[in-house]
Amino acid sequence: MSYLYCENCQLVFEGDRCPSCGRNRVREPLPNDPYFICEKQIMWGEMLAEALKNNGIPVILKKKMGMGMALSVGPLSERCKIYVPFSCMDDAMDICEELFSSDDFLS
Repeated sequence: MSYLYCENCQLVFEGDRCPSCGRNRVREPLPNDPYFICEKQIMWGEMLAEALKNNGIPVILKKKMGMGMALSVGPLSERCKIYVPFSCMDDAMDICEELFSSDDFLS
């Protein structure tokens, strides 16, 4: 399967245009390109990050609000985005699907 990579969205896709931002300046993905896995509430994101690390997959967890905002609206409102290297995409997606296959964990 031939994928292209959008540096703006950090997504891998088929086709000639990013499905998220519509950008057509895309390229073939490199093994270390960060790949966006999912966005979760902080508690579930940290659990997924730990499972990925335990399976030898490097992970980047980016919080959306930051510490100050999370403290003012409540830490459970914090969400995070999880990224892995493109070369680990398939294994990471398998782990994510295994952890969150139940409807209880979809958010």
